[in-house]
Amino acid sequence: MRALFPGSFDPVTPGHQDVLRRAARLFDEVVVCVMSNVNKTGRLPITERLDRLRAAATGLTNVTIDSHTGGLLVDYCHRAGIDVVVRGVRNVHDLDYEMPMALMNNDLAGVETLFIAADPTQAHISATLVTKMSHQGSTHPG
Repeated sequence: MRALFPGSFDPVTPGHQDVLRRAARLFDEVVVCVMSNVNKTGRLPITERLDRLRAAATGLTNVTIDSHTGGLLVDYCHRAGIDVVVRGVRNVHDLDYEMPMALMNNDLAGVETLFIAADPTQAHISATLVTKMSHQGSTHPG
């Protein structure tokens, strides 16, 4: 079975890497896809995010890296023959944000969502926090 792990990945965080490794153990293939988000302004160019994701997927032979900049996530899923979306959740706020989208994806297109709980040692790290810390000159968020 194939799964899609979508996100902005701006930047790729240790939490993203953890979810990717765990999803790769569960599915025959995981497609990691940099998706455009109209609510977010990207800091890193998509090409750099793709390169960082390829580096994060080193050794995971069942992982494919891609990007998608137009249309709905479920449209991408149908074109790619994917029936499951993987989302990492760090806390109840993430779940509150993700749940309506998961229900809509299932209602619109029969695409299921599998939520993977964040590793507790990394649950406090977000791409927003990593970006803020890097602007302050620190490379470690904790």
